[in-house]
Amino acid sequence: MKKFLKYCLIVVLLVVGLALIFNQQIKNALVNHMTNSAVSTTVVKADQNSKKANFNFKKIKAVDNQMVVSAATSAKNDAIGKIAMPSVGLKLPIFEGLNNEDLVRGAGTMKQGEQMGAEGNYALAGHHMKDAKLLFGPLADAKLGDKIYVTDEKKVYVYTTTVKTVVNKSEVQYIYDEPGKKMITLVTCASGDDGEVDRTIIQGELAEVLDATKENLKYFN
Repeated sequence: MKKFLKYCLIVVLLVVGLALIFNQQIKNALVNHMTNSAVSTTVVKADQNSKKANFNFKKIKAVDNQMVVSAATSAKNDAIGKIAMPSVGLKLPIFEGLNNEDLVRGAGTMKQGEQMGAEGNYALAGHHMKDAKLLFGPLADAKLGDKIYVTDEKKVYVYTTTVKTVVNKSEVQYIYDEPGKKMITLVTCASGDDGEVDRTIIQGELAEVLDATKENLKYFN
């Protein structure tokens, strides 16, 4: 019996040790799977989610295991759009608001009533994880002139990057509308480090509007 208990203890310790070693890799794999699954599904109308959407920046939490598991076990299919930036390999679903479970699957709108391609500032937030290939991490490699594509699957809106900067998280003026301009603003942490206080800001201006044909939707596939 003592020998059996000893082996059981060794197995338990081995499993716990492997879980601790591969914890980050497992979390990254789940996030990657969720974003790929969500971006491959059909989008819904934005106003279907507006009543339950949260736009409070202060309620955004760092990505943790519980949040990832909760999002992974959710049956929600409520992306309102998609975003792609081929130059840096970014391709994500867009969700209404800043709900934490949504932000581990894709990007979220930062202000109520935002509309793609319309006059105003279509502001999106996303996480920058330790694996910089996930979520909004690739924005660190963005350059001026890069194309940003967003779609509601009726139209594809093409923006040209005009601003890339790093600012303190308190500088929220970058998401405000500017009269007469049709803009997009992407906001993420400047690094994947815990407690990061700086934000990477990518802004673009609308260059063209395309029909959502099979050819034009290729950026999101």
